[in-house]
Amino acid sequence: MAASDQKLAIVILISGNGSNLQAIMDAIDHGELPATIRAVISSRQNAYGLQRAVTAGIPTEVLKHEDYLDRKTYDHALQTRIDHYQPGLIVLAGFMRMLSANFVSHYAGRLLNVHPSLLPAFTGLNTHQRAIDAGAKEHGASIHVVTEELDAGPVIIQARIPVSGDDSTETLAAKIKQLEHRIYPLVIRWFAERRIHIQEDSVVFDGKPLTGPLDYPSIKKATR
Repeated sequence: MAASDQKLAIVILISGNGSNLQAIMDAIDHGELPATIRAVISSRQNAYGLQRAVTAGIPTEVLKHEDYLDRKTYDHALQTRIDHYQPGLIVLAGFMRMLSANFVSHYAGRLLNVHPSLLPAFTGLNTHQRAIDAGAKEHGASIHVVTEELDAGPVIIQARIPVSGDDSTETLAAKIKQLEHRIYPLVIRWFAERRIHIQEDSVVFDGKPLTGPLDYPSIKKATR
């Protein structure tokens, strides 16, 4: 078997800028992630992440929800396109679409998402402003398993920062993006190395069930 065949095949779903896509591509290019991106699929025609993928020579596709009758029809078309590339893992990286139960079930155990908060706090949108409004002392990023309920799947890892009195939504967003760019390629690497196994609603890491999210600084020190 060729070395390239041993790499984890992934499909990445985006809707916008694609900064996490870029972080994943960079990790692959630097030899830090034994994976290959078979396709980038966007829900928006003008997503800048598509240009990032084209520049890197990665196949791209656009599936706009406006072209489909309903979510079920859209998800079926999306599933068909993903399955064409036969990925071992599907990575949501700023994909701004709710996914149906059938779609999530089809990819059970191989569907990940990044969320800009310390889940279960601040599910959904506008997480940075909500953290400020709530007077949160800490904010951060989470990588979690996608389940039928929005942002409710098992959290694999979190990275956190303190919230200062002069933080704005813009400064928090910039800080959180930096955290996302560190922890998302790391989790994908663990998946590629088979250190992570997703079993229904639980995650096994290095042979032991996770009882809570891994903490990025501790993991970083332990894996140096």
